[in-house]
Order: sequence, then structure tokens, then C-alpha cells
Amino acid sequence: MARVFAADLHRPTLEAMSDAAVTRRPGGPAPDALDRPISSIAWGLGWAIAWVGGIVGIIVTASTVSSTRLAGIIDPGWIVTYGMPTVQIIGEIGVVAAIGGALFAAFFVPPQPDGVLDVGGFQAMRFATVGALVWTVASLLLVPLSFSYATSRSLSYAIAPAHWGTVLDQVAESRSWLWTAGFALLATVLGRVVLRWGWAVFMLPLALLSLMPLALSGHSSTGGDHDIATNSLILHLISATLWMGGLFAVVGYVFTGGRYAELAVRRFSRIAFWALIVVGVSGVINALVRMDWDQLFSETYGWLVFGKISALVVLGGFGAMQRKQIIRRLADGPVGRALFVRFAAVELLVFGATFGLAVGLSRTPPPGSDSLPSITKVALGFDLNQPASVGRILTEWRFDLVYGTAAIVLAIVYLRGVIRLRRRGDDWPIGRTVSWLAGCLILLFATSSGLGKYSTAMFSIHMIEHMVLSMLVPVLLVLGGPITLALRALPVAGKDAPPGPREWINSALHSKFSQVITNPILVVVLFIGSFYVLYLGGLFGDVVKYHSAHVLMNAHFLLSGYLFYWLVIGIDPAPRTLSPVAKVGIVFGSLPFHAFFGVALMMTDTVIAKSYYSSLHLPWYIDRMSDQRLGGGIAWAAGEVPLVLVMLALLVQWRRQDDRAAKRFDRREDRDDDAELASYNAMLRQMAGRSAAATPDEAPVTQPQEPVTQPQTADEASRESS
Repeated sequence: MARVFAADLHRPTLEAMSDAAVTRRPGGPAPDALDRPISSIAWGLGWAIAWVGGIVGIIVTASTVSSTRLAGIIDPGWIVTYGMPTVQIIGEIGVVAAIGGALFAAFFVPPQPDGVLDVGGFQAMRFATVGALVWTVASLLLVPLSFSYATSRSLSYAIAPAHWGTVLDQVAESRSWLWTAGFALLATVLGRVVLRWGWAVFMLPLALLSLMPLALSGHSSTGGDHDIATNSLILHLISATLWMGGLFAVVGYVFTGGRYAELAVRRFSRIAFWALIVVGVSGVINALVRMDWDQLFSETYGWLVFGKISALVVLGGFGAMQRKQIIRRLADGPVGRALFVRFAAVELLVFGATFGLAVGLSRTPPPGSDSLPSITKVALGFDLNQPASVGRILTEWRFDLVYGTAAIVLAIVYLRGVIRLRRRGDDWPIGRTVSWLAGCLILLFATSSGLGKYSTAMFSIHMIEHMVLSMLVPVLLVLGGPITLALRALPVAGKDAPPGPREWINSALHSKFSQVITNPILVVVLFIGSFYVLYLGGLFGDVVKYHSAHVLMNAHFLLSGYLFYWLVIGIDPAPRTLSPVAKVGIVFGSLPFHAFFGVALMMTDTVIAKSYYSSLHLPWYIDRMSDQRLGGGIAWAAGEVPLVLVMLALLVQWRRQDDRAAKRFDRREDRDDDAELASYNAMLRQMAGRSAAATPDEAPVTQPQEPVTQPQTADEASRESS
């Protein structure tokens, strides 16, 4: 990191970077070149989008003022009423630029052969940093604005330092905007200091992370079905910003005459296609949670939803025309590029209007319901009227839009890789395919069946889900060998071609970050230590009431488990290579800590998260202490099943390692006509000759000699013993 900061002190200009690229060491793709800085169009286009979005947002806000007053919101004054949507739209255009620039620098254009960003990626990171800074400032301004809007207190009261504690304590939306500002500031700092491709990759998830507080607050986070509404909004925001941000970056790059314009547009087009599908499906699901179809043209909220659907159809039409006609003309030179820029600029303005509608929609109360949801439905998002049973766990499904979708996508992508290998004539072990699909199926079941529903209301069921997600699913996924499959199925970019997905995976495997996160001590601490911190440290009781906590806990269970079993099973290539003995040592060394956690949980005399479980008012969930002890017993016993799988996998690997060593030895001997065997026999003859010369008076004793043969392999020895 010190080298990164040091390099930042001498940032080259656009012309200097172009000259340096021409004279760099040979090898790799051709150097990039721009006719002008990307900022020459980014600033003007960004302001135009902000103006369109701001005007639409203000019009929508003005038309919905009466409905917000009917909902009980007191008029906070015109500065707050119209300032909030304006600032939010400007900020969202900034985060779109940040996400688009980071996406472009990381995956749309190649870096230099030594890993330093080339001129196109460097310029994209510059306006991404500016976008993140705009998002930071806008988020900070929205902290007092949202407080004034929610409480009808004056803006001067909210911005007074003496009242900051009150602002953050009373209004959850203000706290969300502060979290957003924090993540955006981290993205700004990171974007400002990096010059290398490996670090640029990290800015993209950090910028996307700044959207999460926004997704976890507002209408979607409250009331019935808020789990579905929140998860759909997460997918909606991520896909929409990737789509618009990628287009924003690509337009700037094509306008400046970048060398890899066709490559960047093709890669963006693939992302835009899938983003369009996700935006449409998630948007419809989110709208149906808050309203019925018959309210589409009878309520203000419904009209705004219809406006967003119409804008999405228009954007989809733009995308279809680009894929069929405009992209093909990029090869025509300046004429084709100018056509693409004009066409995409109009598409971005439509995006701006859509964002204005979205901001107005977020400030509009959804249609009221004829019946009030139960206390349980408000807390969980759904009702649980009956106690858990095997039948209900198997039959009462509630699809998890995050992890259920992930399970299906992972299975489809894996099968595509296997099919590609088969068509090429290459074999892939059927056992690995079965293992991967089983892991995806169990992931789907654990998060979307009755197990996922009851895990939010019963500690023992939660512990079953925890053990499944951290111990069973990761083992099966690791045994599937996804990295090996990707490296074999993905095409090689070629010596002088821009790097592609296969090269990105190789770079990630050999990066210092991968070496750090696969350190055995760190992996064991993340895998086992989190049990103690989460449950025995009191963290679970503080966060279990939040839906976002459940999403993050499941992510931690899966990722920490995958890291652990990736290290100890080791089918896929990894930054650290451990011997089978070391792997067995790590497994057996971690078992006592896991077992002790289960015993400690069974011996605890206080109910974990007692206030949360009491607030659910479930008449059939009374004996919480017994249920908690049952959860401890489940945690204690759950380590046995994955242990058996791991040990079997290690034994198979050990056997195959011996087989490969024997085959390598046989091939070497075949190539040099058993030179090692001949050398061994010659050594024996020489030793026998020296022995006879040392004792000339003694008659040689002739004994039958066994023929010297090739050393026995481990495979032959195992066959003889069996």
C-alpha cells in the first residue's frame, strides 16, 4: 500500500501516460490511447442527467405533496420538501458514475502488462472518484434533511452540532444516510490512491456497498413482506446502477476515441442484458409487495410505478437497437462512434428521468391496506401461526430472492461450464458435478424452504440453518471444484490479447489479498471464532431483529465455511498449498473449539435474544431455554458429518496424489529406457566387485539373486494388500 501512495504523488497527465504506454516493455495488449480526457464529456453529460432527473423528481414531489400530508407528514417547508429529492438525485448520479468508472477500469479495458492501469482505466477511476465524492457530500446533506422531513423540525435545528445526537437517535433514515456517507468516503479515498488494476477491483464492491443502507431503509424495510421487498430492492439497485454506470463510462470512453471501444461496448452489452432482466423482475416484485394490480391506475403510487415500467420498456428498446445495429457500426470509425455516443446519451437522459421517478416514488406513501398486519408479520415479514414440524419445513416455502437466486444461478453457470467442456471433448468428473448441484440444492432449501422461514423465529432452527450454511453447503461446493472448472472451460485470451475472465481468476489466485485471506490462522478464526463472538459475545441479540443482519450472517456463514474447506480440501488451486497431513491437522485442531462452543451453548443459563423472541408473540414458542439448549446440541453434533466428508476427500486426494506420482515416474522411465533402474543395477555390480577384490582368498559363495525390479508404487502395494 505504501507503494500505491508513493505512486500517487507523481500522477502522470493524460499525455504523459499515453507516451509512457507507447514505450513500455513489450508483451501484452497494445497500449491504449485517448484523443481527449474522458472528463471532457463526463462533466457535461453528468450535469444534463442530473438536471433531467432533478426536474422529474421535483415535479413528482410537487404532485404527491397532498398524499404525503394525508399520510400524516407535516409540511417541513419548501427547502426540505424539494431539497431532499434534488440532493438525492445529484448524489445518485454521483454513485452511478463511481460504480460505472470502477466497473470500467476493472473489467472493460485491459491494464498495462505490469498491472498498472492504462490511460483509459486511469481516466475512468478519476471520474469514479469524483462521483464517489459527490455521493459522500450528498449523503451528509441528507442526514439533516431527512430528519427535518420526518420530524418537521427546522433545518437549522437539525444542522446544529448540539442536536446531532438527537438527529441520529430519533430518525433511522438519518442514520442510514450517515452509513452511506461513510462507505462513499472510503470509496473516494480508495479511488484517489490506486493506480494498479488489482486495487481498482476493490472499489466496485465498496461503491456498491454504499447503496445497501438505502436499500435497507424506506418503505421496503417495514411492514408485511418486508423481507421480499428488501431483497428485491437490493437486486434492483445493484443491477440498475451497474447498467447505467457502465453505460455512462462506456459513452465517455467511446467519445474520447479509446482503442478498446469495441471490446468495452461488447462487455458492457452482456452486463446490460442481464441487468435489464433483473431490474424488470425485481421492480415488479417490489411493487406488488406494496400494491395490487388494480391500484396501478387508481393511486398516485401506482401511476409512478407505471411510469417506471414505461421507462424500463423504453430503455429495453434502446438496448435492443444498440445490440442489433449500433454496436456493429463502431468498426466504421468516427462516424460509427458518433452514432453510438448520440444514441447512448439519449438513453442516459431517459435513465435520469427514471431515477427522478424512483426518488419521487421513495417519498410517496404506498396505498393503504384494508387490514393491519399482525405483530409477527411486521417483525418477520410473514406470519407463523403453527409450530415447526417436519412437514411444514418441507412444504412451506418462501423463496429467498438473494440466496435462492444465487443457488439457481450458480447451478446454471456450473452446468454451462461442464457442457462447454463436453462439447470440446474434455471429460469432467461426474462426482464433482453432483457435489456442486447438491450444494446448490441444499443452499436453496436452507434459505427458501420452511427451514429458512422458521430460522428467524426459533433459535434451534436458526442453528440448523447456520450449521448447514457454514459446514455442509461449503463442503459440497468446494468438492465441486468450480475454480478448476472455470480455468478449463474459459478460453485463454492469448499472448497479445486483452485479458479476460480466465486471466482475472488467475490474477486473483496469485494476489496478495488471496494469500492473506487463506492464511490458516485467519481462516480458522473466521470460521470458528465467529461462533463465540456472535452467540456467546451478545452480538446475536443486538442484531437479530434486523433483516439486514440475517442477510449478512448467511453471507458470513457461507464465505467463512467456503474459505475453510477450500483450504483443507484443496481440490481447486489455492494461493497456499498444504500437505495432506497439515490439512488433517487443521481439521482436528479446530474440532475441539467447535465442540466446546456447542457445550457452552447448552450450559448457558440465559436466553440469547430473549427480548427479540418475546416480541414475536408466538403462542406456541414458550420454552425458549430448552430450544436454545437443543440448538447447542445441534451445534455440538453438526461437526461430525462434514468431518467425515472432509476425511474421505483427503483420503481420496492422498490416493490420487500417489497415483499421479507413480504415473510421472513411469513416464520418466519410459522416456530414458529405465535409466534409473540401470544405474541402480550398475551400482550393485560395482559394490559386488569391490567386495570380491577385498577378499581374494575366500571362495566366492554363489547365492541365488533375485532380479532387480522397479520400485513398487503405492497403488500396487494397496492392490496387493487388498
